[in-house]
Amino acid sequence: MDVENRAPARVTEVDVPAGHPTRRGTPMPKYALIVDFQGGVDATPMTEWDPADVQAHLDYYGALNDELRARGELAGGLVLEGPDLAKVVRSDGRSGTSVQEGPFAEFTEWLAGFQVVDVADEARALEIAARVSAVPGPGGVPSQQPIQVRRILDDGPDDAASMLEWLQAADGR
Repeated sequence: MDVENRAPARVTEVDVPAGHPTRRGTPMPKYALIVDFQGGVDATPMTEWDPADVQAHLDYYGALNDELRARGELAGGLVLEGPDLAKVVRSDGRSGTSVQEGPFAEFTEWLAGFQVVDVADEARALEIAARVSAVPGPGGVPSQQPIQVRRILDDGPDDAASMLEWLQAADGR
């Protein structure tokens, strides 16, 4: 198969197996494992990798996702289009809407995609993120790509006081 023209694997919502803790009435926390285009230990752009290395990289993600899906830990995920095709929308809600091309961040800052895992605790989310970080790069060497792990809130702020509290906590104040 021509690696350059291969469609990215899509991760979709999955059924939670019987016996999974979320089936027993106690929802487990969900975490987003966020991947960007930072190269890890080898900064060689993937466009310059040997096609076999690209395939190994994709196969690793596929096998990991299959394993997480079978364990009932993969709640979803997406591979995103590049920001060169993104639009930024601004509106005052009344008179007009502005649509601009972009954003045009540095390549390493582009959000490539994310997985959502439904796990017992943060420790398990970090274990999975470590496996994502170890995705093979050129020559099969684990890439050590940085993976951002963020808990998905069950409920966001719903009034001014809770919004201020959330913003202060997020800002570390």
